[in-house]
Amino acid sequence: MADVSLKEAALIVGVVAACYWNSLFCGFVFDDVSAILDNKDLHPSTPLKNLFQNDFWGTPMSEERSHKSYRPLTVLTFRLNYLFSELNAVSYHFLNLVFHGVVCIVFLKVCKLFLDKRSSVIASLLFAVHPIHTEAVTGVVGRAELLSSIFFLAAFLSYTKSKGPDNTIVWTPIAVTVLLVAVATLCKEQGITVVGICCVYEVFIAQGYTLPVLLDTAVQILRGKGSIPFSMLQTLLKLIVLMFSTLLLVVVRVQVIQSQLPVFTRFDNPAAVSPSPARQLTFNYLLPVNAWLLLNPSELCCDWTMGTIPLVESLLDVRNVATLTFFCFLGSLIVFSLRYPGDSSKTVLMALCLIVLPFIPASNLFFPVGFVVAERVLYVPSMGFCILVAHGWKKLSNKSVLRKLSWVCLTVVLFTHALKTLHRNWDWESEYTLFMSALKVNKNNAKLWNNVGHALENEKNFERALQFFIQATQVQPDDIGAHMNVGRTYKNLNKTKEAEESYMIAKSLMPQIIPGKKYAARVAPNHLNVYINLANLIRANESRLEEADQLYRQAISMRPDFKQAYISRGELLLKMNKPLKAKEAYLRALELDRSNADLWYNLAIVYIELKDPAEALRNFNRALELNPAHKLALFNSALLMQESGDARLRPEARQRLLHYVKEEPQDANGYFNLGMLAMDDKKDTEAEAWMKKAIKLQANFRSALFNLALLYSQTAKELMALPVLEDLLRYYPDHTKGLILKGDILMNQKKDIVGAKRCFERILELDPNNVQGKHNLCVVYFEERDLIKAERCLVETLALAPHEEYIQRHLSIVRSKIASSSATEQSAPPAGGTGTGTATAAAEGKKTSFQNLNKVKNEQKATQATAEDNKGHSKSKKRTEKANMDKEETPKKSSKEIKDIEKKRVAALKRLEEIERILNGE
Repeated sequence: MADVSLKEAALIVGVVAACYWNSLFCGFVFDDVSAILDNKDLHPSTPLKNLFQNDFWGTPMSEERSHKSYRPLTVLTFRLNYLFSELNAVSYHFLNLVFHGVVCIVFLKVCKLFLDKRSSVIASLLFAVHPIHTEAVTGVVGRAELLSSIFFLAAFLSYTKSKGPDNTIVWTPIAVTVLLVAVATLCKEQGITVVGICCVYEVFIAQGYTLPVLLDTAVQILRGKGSIPFSMLQTLLKLIVLMFSTLLLVVVRVQVIQSQLPVFTRFDNPAAVSPSPARQLTFNYLLPVNAWLLLNPSELCCDWTMGTIPLVESLLDVRNVATLTFFCFLGSLIVFSLRYPGDSSKTVLMALCLIVLPFIPASNLFFPVGFVVAERVLYVPSMGFCILVAHGWKKLSNKSVLRKLSWVCLTVVLFTHALKTLHRNWDWESEYTLFMSALKVNKNNAKLWNNVGHALENEKNFERALQFFIQATQVQPDDIGAHMNVGRTYKNLNKTKEAEESYMIAKSLMPQIIPGKKYAARVAPNHLNVYINLANLIRANESRLEEADQLYRQAISMRPDFKQAYISRGELLLKMNKPLKAKEAYLRALELDRSNADLWYNLAIVYIELKDPAEALRNFNRALELNPAHKLALFNSALLMQESGDARLRPEARQRLLHYVKEEPQDANGYFNLGMLAMDDKKDTEAEAWMKKAIKLQANFRSALFNLALLYSQTAKELMALPVLEDLLRYYPDHTKGLILKGDILMNQKKDIVGAKRCFERILELDPNNVQGKHNLCVVYFEERDLIKAERCLVETLALAPHEEYIQRHLSIVRSKIASSSATEQSAPPAGGTGTGTATAAAEGKKTSFQNLNKVKNEQKATQATAEDNKGHSKSKKRTEKANMDKEETPKKSSKEIKDIEKKRVAALKRLEEIERILNGE
């Protein structure tokens, strides 16, 4: 077996790079979204064992919605990509390009087993540039084909070394072959078909048998005229080992899928659910369709499902001619390769094996698959096709008359194929370009119209998306998904009436509910989302909540394992103020999926509603165990710890908020709550920095502005609080507590009685019964020496709050002052007398005490207002597959805050006593 020279390898690698360099500029499209972007198995936080428990798309193999595609080693390479570059598409495409180059080089080595050096290079070059491979190479999910092919070819090359001198058996290559077959199968299922190729190679190539010789030997043995030759016994032994190992792999594979085939609908593969003879005629017609794609890859399409290829329903259909011609040509090649000895027949036989055997799993002959035609499954079969073409070219070029023409034709084919591949790569640049290119080839596939609509929808171009979705319903009127897409787009356009009508049409296409009957074989799980979407739409109307609940229960009755229905119903029940029933719904969902962090998070929200913060915190912690980066669990568990008043929990709360702002650096709420924690810990400088960060991100952040001003006022920086309060009142001119705090600072620090008066008058305009504002206005009157007006004001304030002792005392003080002033006027001492000085001093002392009292009272109220003003910033959203929900929790005062308030209350009482002593002349 000739080795591949450095020049040959360089040529192949150069051609691959020239054809696929532009694939590096493509993104994640089509199936890449599910396999890469939405697949949690790629994340380092996901245990490695999950790769061997889930399918290619990250769905547990035990779930009915799983496609049963078990390719853990391919997913492992995706995970390595993610480890080094996360979701940078360039690295994924680059690795695919490298793997394709490796396949081409290994394929060249295989070709040299059956072709001469020149023909082998030609076959490898044709394989490298063939446009049919763009789906496997440029589409990231096509890596399954690439990896499987590497080990597929390596297994075959290893087996070719199992024949020793004098036809002895070399077992080491056979053991390596079995191992490589297992690895190839773990990359993609078709890897196991290399065993069949090894068997054919052993019988017809290694041993040199032909079909007539085998038949003659069998007849002789059956007639008792001979015995089985020793060489044939050795061959049988090798084949038995191969077949037994294959059987073990099949048994393991069946165990992995738990003896369940994937569930596909008639939209995925219409022929699979069609009656005879349409099913057989259509499946047979698909064989020449695939062969034509290899011969003439001019019109390629990323999706051949639904109505792309109409069913062949009659024997009179003209397409049956193509089927008959294909089988006649294939049969003649098989007869030639099996009947006649010689190198040419051996080459044709191995080429046919590479074409036919790897295609069998996708042929629908033994089990249905989820597609009609898929270009990527032709990756390995195209190897046999390239060998046939190279072998045919060799035959033509050996004839002197056709030598020049054969070279010209070969050059044209390689050049045009390379250009087509280069051009085809650009179609995979984005989902929009991919599906629009597909529509140029096929306009009868509703899925393509839907996918273009999805691409436009992702760009928020709902008007254009709606046009494509509506066209999909016209192409396939019974496509439930298309009507759902129309409904969702109408909803995005705020046309709820039209949205509901579309959802109702989709719902009418669902099978009628029969109590106790399951619909797994008839209804795709995603089609049941019509109930979820319709319920989510109508539950916006408070009067239709029960109707929405009925829809959720209807979906559950059709599929008791429909997890999303339980999740959405739990959210609705919370909205209906039925937390106990919501808890039941979430617990049922957790029975179906205990590894879902969002479910544990939602259950925590339920326990908050049930006033059980300890259990809520335990569920938040469970969510974070499953997903340490769960943003909402980080945020809300930190708030719950903060609101508990337990100082021991504050360090952990701080760490979670720091983790949250790392995940969400543009969310001002995270910085604000870090500031509140710092205020609780009396870390004023740190609190100030966090509050400023929050305000920088969100200039109109109401709570951050107020609490920063409050922080300044409590740390003897009242004048720094004023510009912050100005910003607050510019955005929220009716902010009562901000007006109170501003008025207090203006009166006590700036001595701006007029400005303070305007603040308190504005409060009373907003709320005439505001005791705080009314009382502070009374203080302003006192400062203006208008004692009569101050008395009248305090009387009115006392009427609003008759049980407030401090108002009664202040009224007594004012009345005493009025009486004292009257007595002074009647017996005024001479100018410059000591009585005046004493009275003045007493008045000043009283004035100072009254101002201080006012300040203390304002601080007390403002402190109480801190938690109140913080209300609404405890955001709790459920991040489930389809539905979200906001939840607000009002923070509770910590025990430390309550002690601070009590201290200030005691200080206020002491000042009241001081005022009374002054007024009594003590």
